[in-house]
Amino acid sequence: MTCSKEQNPELFHAVLGGLGQFGIITRARISLEPAPQRVRWIRVLYSNFSAFTKDQEYLISLHGNQKFDYVEGFVIVDEGLINNWRSSFFSPRNPVKISSLGSNNNGGVLYCLEITKNYHESTVETIDQEIEALLKKLNFIPTSVFTTDLPYVDFLDRVHKAELKLRSKGMWEVPHPWLNLFVPKSKIADFDRGVFKGILGNKTSGPILIYPMNKNKWDDKSSVVTPDEDVFYLVAFLRSALDNGEETQSLEYLTNQNRRILKFCDEDGLKVKQYLPHYKTQSEWKEHYGSKWDRFQRMKMKFDPRHILASGQNIFTPTFLSSSKMMVMDTPIPIKQRAREAIDF
Repeated sequence: MTCSKEQNPELFHAVLGGLGQFGIITRARISLEPAPQRVRWIRVLYSNFSAFTKDQEYLISLHGNQKFDYVEGFVIVDEGLINNWRSSFFSPRNPVKISSLGSNNNGGVLYCLEITKNYHESTVETIDQEIEALLKKLNFIPTSVFTTDLPYVDFLDRVHKAELKLRSKGMWEVPHPWLNLFVPKSKIADFDRGVFKGILGNKTSGPILIYPMNKNKWDDKSSVVTPDEDVFYLVAFLRSALDNGEETQSLEYLTNQNRRILKFCDEDGLKVKQYLPHYKTQSEWKEHYGSKWDRFQRMKMKFDPRHILASGQNIFTPTFLSSSKMMVMDTPIPIKQRAREAIDF
């Protein structure tokens, strides 16, 4: 079936963020636009979390040409992370020392704002003035500005280059106990206090991304669940579990730490939502979807009534239609048998 906002819109929106419950996307048409030639890539550091989040929220409120083209942030809780694979932007010839940036009075935590401005070589004469005007309105540590300039395609390919570096060291094919959360703006300071300055300690085993998003940029008709606030934050713990003898980098330690983070969020009423969630019971899924649950369930019965797709997520109890009634099965049906039933159906 071909789907869009105009053609089969109900299925189109259900599939977006639908965790594979309603259909399998086999082909996509994506709009293109002219690409810029170059990117001015800037990183600045903060020791004050409130100033950091205030600046991020200000930047995503800007419109038109007088804004940065890319806004992201990450949390630095140990000095080793600042030059890890995600942070290789900082040159060894210009090392960054957390201790020299006033973070000792902030629980040893720094926050990095990453921003870019795209441009064409024909506009290089004005790019410096545009960036300077934008930076003047931010409250980062003045001595912490790091800037580089590179072709646009190289900026897009930056993570792949880091992947190749890790593969060469045998550090890519390892477990990745990632945790991705949407945190309401009203609770992000509590999250900082309890997690960044609390649960994490001074070891993370990977980058921690944090940046705000405007809820009005997300189509509420899709299956994605986000916090019910105008602005919410993505917080992504992108850790790698290494078998190197260090307890804080083991899979068990990092998995337990993820559980502690989720428990803290639950007990303190932060009302976070998991992105790419994993739950074991239907009641947990119902709580996750909240007011979207009834519609999510209706879409399942409409587009996958025999519950063939993504059954391993335990979102729905396996149900199968007969010619006369719907029957609830207590035991899972083998995948091959489901496939045969699907063909017959």
